[in-house]
Amino acid sequence: MTITWIQFLIVCPLVFLGGFVDAIAGGGGLISLPAYIIAGLPVHACIGTNKISSAMGTTLTTYKFWKNGYIRPKLSLLCAVFALIGSAAGANIAMLVSDRIFKIILLFVLPLTAVYVFRSKAIDKEREPLPPGKTMFICGALALVIGMYDGFYGPGTGTFLLLLLTGLAHLDLNSAAGTTKVINLSTNIAALVTYLFNGQVYLVLGLTAGLFGIAGNYLGARSFTAKGSKIVKPLIGAVLAVFFVRVVYEMITG
Repeated sequence: MTITWIQFLIVCPLVFLGGFVDAIAGGGGLISLPAYIIAGLPVHACIGTNKISSAMGTTLTTYKFWKNGYIRPKLSLLCAVFALIGSAAGANIAMLVSDRIFKIILLFVLPLTAVYVFRSKAIDKEREPLPPGKTMFICGALALVIGMYDGFYGPGTGTFLLLLLTGLAHLDLNSAAGTTKVINLSTNIAALVTYLFNGQVYLVLGLTAGLFGIAGNYLGARSFTAKGSKIVKPLIGAVLAVFFVRVVYEMITG
């Protein structure tokens, strides 16, 4: 499939918007992934190409969290290993699902993910730390399971991890955020490699969109205000509506 300039015009602004929204309230993947589908790319290529921009943005934020001291080396290394395994497995499972079946799955999973992510309450209390061994076990298990989800699909991964690492593993918010970034980066890389080997990545489009996503994240972070977060839900709702109509139309017309 040859990528046209029209597809660049559709994908890049929406990925920029996804980055902007992600910096304000998270959930940018709920915009960036549908962007590729709206542009008319095959579903597997949409997920694979979206992993490029995701990996680019996550690399920068992971480095920032490392510099700020939010990443525990031993815990993060363990989680990275399990996340790599889980994401690679999830991506390989996704490759076995036909394009049409995948679209049917997305019609249900993506809106449900959006509802869950944006109905999740803020994390506002610290929990009693668990014994080190138990913490490592729970974090590794979460990295494996959520890694499979991210390799198979993706949007909402960061939010799920943050909620689960604080709620189940009892990590403090800073450590949970740092561990989340390490896991997310690992899953993005593992899934990207899998999709690359299967020829499901449009490199030029993905790299270009990734730059737009980084710009969106930067401007979103700089322009963040309490009122700014109120625009997130309408924006995501609009993109999901267009995505839903596009997928239904393609399934009807064949």
